[in-house]
Amino acid sequence: MWIDITQQLTNNIAHWPGDEPFHFKLSATKEETGSVNIGSISTSTHIGTHMDAPYHFDEEGIKIHEIDVNRLIGDATLIEIMDETLITQEILKKYDIKGTIIMIKTKSEAHSEMFPESVPVLTEDAIQYLSSIGIKVFGIDVPSVDDIDSKTLNNHHAFNQYDIINIENLLLENVSEGYYNFIGLPLNIVGADGSPIRAVISKKGE
Repeated sequence: MWIDITQQLTNNIAHWPGDEPFHFKLSATKEETGSVNIGSISTSTHIGTHMDAPYHFDEEGIKIHEIDVNRLIGDATLIEIMDETLITQEILKKYDIKGTIIMIKTKSEAHSEMFPESVPVLTEDAIQYLSSIGIKVFGIDVPSVDDIDSKTLNNHHAFNQYDIINIENLLLENVSEGYYNFIGLPLNIVGADGSPIRAVISKKGE
């Protein structure tokens, strides 16, 4: 059975301060058109569960439509690291991480309508360690892999340096540690710096 680990996009979902909030509306109703309802969406590309393309923080980085979708489908490990502000290599080495995709659950409850004041972040040696064991996709249940107020985005750059794609705001409150099949695909938006994704997992062996 596949489990949806994607935040629902509602008109109340939290957004980055200064970014365009998500808004869905019916531009035309079936009553008006005589045949169909027609919806429209306005949003930042970094809303809800989303993927960063390197172009988001690097003018020379690849854009979302250039990311190889094959790396976004595969074997994943989900681990829980609660009550830590810094996630180090030493902490990660305690886990038996398998596959090319890792998801880190840092909180027991999701509050998708509240934007956090702070988030846990990885140290650079932790990112280097993930690269050394073959990780190609990193997912976490908070809106950034850097401190909320960071302007240098050191971790974004480090993940890119080690060829790891970031997925932020995964919905992990109802799933537990273990090994999973993972699919997380962005919209094929040409030239975009990021995209909302639909992420799903299924437990290995089930």
